[in-house]
Amino acid sequence: MRHTRLGPDFYDPVKAAAFPRAELRFRNDRAAAEIGLDGLSDEQWIRHFGRFEPLPDNLPEPLALRYHGHQFRVYNPDIGDGRGFLFAQMRDRAGRLMDLGTKGSGTTPWSRSGDGRLTLKGGVREVLATEMLEALGVNTSRSLSLIETGESLMRGDEPSPTRSSVLVRLNHSHVRIGSFQRLLYLEEHENIRKLLDYSIAEYWPDATGPADFLGHVVDAVAKLGAQWFAAGFVHGVLNTDNITITGESFDYGPWRFLPDLDPNFTAAYFDHQGLYAFGRQPDALYWNLARLGECLIPLVDVSELQPVLETFPKRFDEALADTTLGRLGIEPDRENRERDHRLTALFYSALRDNRVPFEQTFLDMACGADDDRLAQSPQSHAYDTDAWRMVIAALRDRDLTEGATTALKAGTLPVRAQSMLIDEVEEIWKDVAESDDWTAFHAKIEAVRGYGRELEKVPATSNRI
Repeated sequence: MRHTRLGPDFYDPVKAAAFPRAELRFRNDRAAAEIGLDGLSDEQWIRHFGRFEPLPDNLPEPLALRYHGHQFRVYNPDIGDGRGFLFAQMRDRAGRLMDLGTKGSGTTPWSRSGDGRLTLKGGVREVLATEMLEALGVNTSRSLSLIETGESLMRGDEPSPTRSSVLVRLNHSHVRIGSFQRLLYLEEHENIRKLLDYSIAEYWPDATGPADFLGHVVDAVAKLGAQWFAAGFVHGVLNTDNITITGESFDYGPWRFLPDLDPNFTAAYFDHQGLYAFGRQPDALYWNLARLGECLIPLVDVSELQPVLETFPKRFDEALADTTLGRLGIEPDRENRERDHRLTALFYSALRDNRVPFEQTFLDMACGADDDRLAQSPQSHAYDTDAWRMVIAALRDRDLTEGATTALKAGTLPVRAQSMLIDEVEEIWKDVAESDDWTAFHAKIEAVRGYGRELEKVPATSNRI
């Protein structure tokens, strides 16, 4: 219950909607075990995550968090938790403070004209996104619970009326860049200091002051951007209220995974200018971090902040090389990082120019593009080009990680990659929408989790903070 120590300037106590039905559709016992909740019966689970009875010794009532944000670079002072709230805070096995936040739990003072609800399709899509991202080693929130709530919702981007749900996610933090922006907008400089002190104490205890705190956030967000890139993931809505100070990906609306590497690929149908296209995501993150830096100017001279911000491009490049080589099972060259950057650039250039399936290519090139595994690939013929011959030669000239060597000798890596492309997601939803058949949904989750376990051998893919 640490967030309440900030005081009432930071949140509004609210009540959850009284839903007509609560049917459990997904519970993530793997994530629940990390905070000691995997022992709940389904009945208890529904009481807490569908009816929102308080957890023992936790928040007595939910809190709708206050924040502002730039939305597609237009400042909006009228937003906040409009269809979600902070339900509880708990420590995980590592001692980290974890938030249980909701999506679709009803109206709040920040709902504006919205109904505070989440469509069941939106909930299904968020579960699938988080499961795939976790399997690929991305520092993501995890979907803890999805409950169907028995209401009919009208939406402009789905056939309506459509079914409703409420989602509970597990995050390391819900403190956003937009949380600081609100305080700057209101000229509440003492509250900026209070939020900074809270953020350092709970999330970045090694930070020595505002500039050092900014450096930690810059590093975490750069790593996240690199993880998205190496996963072929497009978030879709990189507004400042969707970027947390812990560099944890969350809040999945119009997300997509790339079929093949296209820098101009966009996820949101309403992103007409391609502001958050795949290839522009690093720039978007950099721009957002500059907004966080502005919020710290009342506390420290800008001359201390600017050099920290300017490290983002280098940190991103370093993180992209490490993340990419990690996925390929290649040891980084710590004495000659330029060598790593050249290999990374060569690999992505071949991916872009040859337009081969993104995830399958990573799997094929893992462990030095082994001949036997490469021959079994469903797209082995696609590598008969000068560009891919150069990539394969470069990979085979590098040392494999211990995990990649072991996996290669054991022959344990799958030949076919798991993916989460939009057509697959739509087919899964079609089964649910037309016949209430959840078989494909649960099968996909199990398949993705199994894929993630195999990828951990290459080495461990997770780069979580």
